Amino acid sequence: MTISPDATALNLAILTVSDSRGPAEDSSGQYLEDSVLAAGHNLVARRLLPDDVFLVRALISRWIADPEVHCVLITGGTGFLERDSTPEAVAPLLEKTIEGFGEEFRRLSVEEIRSSTIQSRTFGGMANNTVIFCLPGSPNACRTGWEGILRHQLDSRHKPCNFAGLVLRKPERQLHRLDERVGEKARR
Repeated sequence: MTISPDATALNLAILTVSDSRGPAEDSSGQYLEDSVLAAGHNLVARRLLPDDVFLVRALISRWIADPEVHCVLITGGTGFLERDSTPEAVAPLLEKTIEGFGEEFRRLSVEEIRSSTIQSRTFGGMANNTVIFCLPGSPNACRTGWEGILRHQLDSRHKPCNFAGLVLRKPERQLHRLDERVGEKARR
């Protein structure tokens, strides 16, 4: 699907959360990147981080503050293994949750994985007019989320409602101020 001239391209950032995958094995992140670009959106960042609450929270916080990022797609870390911590990292950053996203994802995935869908902690939310969606780490789960929900909800032409109008109201921030140093001894 390519966005027509009357549709609005959004700026998306993609994060893969994994302790076991490197860039070459990141098929879920690659699937999301390919899908975002095929839909006519802009990919402004793509990262891969280990399952670490504070690293994930720091990066997502930066993207939420960045006026150029409208949407964040996160894959991985939504299960029940000891290190799965994406919900714990992201949930405190949200101003509003999108209850229906996780519900609809599980409804769609029951056709593929039956009752195992209850083990997905997939969720979505908004902060600073940035929409954030957390998906499981498998390529099939990313495909289910993208094709069944996200492709439509990020399309400005989708009726009766979509997230494009909300994220395009994101306020300007002086993000460069995060990196300014004050004083001679400040090295970071």
